[in-house]
Amino acid sequence: MAAIIDLSGCVTVVTGGTRGVGAGIARAFLEAGAEVVTCARRPPDRPVRAAGRTARFLPVDLRDAGAADAFFDRVRHEYGRLDTLVNNAGGTPFRMLGEGGAARHARVVGLNLLAPLTASLAAYEVMRGQDRGGTILMIGSVSGTRPSPGTAAYGAAKAGLDHLARSMAVEWAPRVRVNTVVPGMVRTELSHLHYGDEDGIAAVGRTVPLGRLAAPADIGDACVFLACDRAAYISGASLHVHGGGERPAFLDAADVNQQAAAE
Repeated sequence: MAAIIDLSGCVTVVTGGTRGVGAGIARAFLEAGAEVVTCARRPPDRPVRAAGRTARFLPVDLRDAGAADAFFDRVRHEYGRLDTLVNNAGGTPFRMLGEGGAARHARVVGLNLLAPLTASLAAYEVMRGQDRGGTILMIGSVSGTRPSPGTAAYGAAKAGLDHLARSMAVEWAPRVRVNTVVPGMVRTELSHLHYGDEDGIAAVGRTVPLGRLAAPADIGDACVFLACDRAAYISGASLHVHGGGERPAFLDAADVNQQAAAE
């Protein structure tokens, strides 16, 4: 991506950019030449590096509006501008609705919907006064586009995040573009917790039309494109990066029935 897109001189913040998908996004922006600041509540186990460069880490809890304002003020003071915010931080444990209790599910919604809103409001205050405005990217999920048993509150939050992005794109135009990247299943260092060993990960990958899980770099490259000038007329959009989606279960059921009828 860096060979065709040059973000040299641009400043990018990636929330939750210290591991998994977030680290993949941070590396993609480093490879494109951007100055990258990652943030999370806890420091990373190891620095995020790519193309001989290292992303800077600053601690912050973006659920705290005052802390978010102070964080983006610091970025503006130390770097002089903010070109792109990638709202990646989020996640959820697997928990059926009846097992969690309202307070636990509310925390999931807070992390995955309200924290990106808080960060975006703070970033907008920086971007709105810049000569070239800025770009905000939400990292959604296919969980927000279909039933999500076991992660229902997370799916609901991601659906809300996509709607929030479309509203921001209207309210904040033309100074700030806002889009959503909607990943499918992504292979990260935590994939074994969801899909099991290598055989399990491969089996899950075969359910995707393109035959594999996404890599964090796949999500990162999509973000770099939406942040660059080649996407200057794209705002309020949702880009699905899911390898073709999920094979509908009825197709497999129909195959079984057809085989049975043939016998």
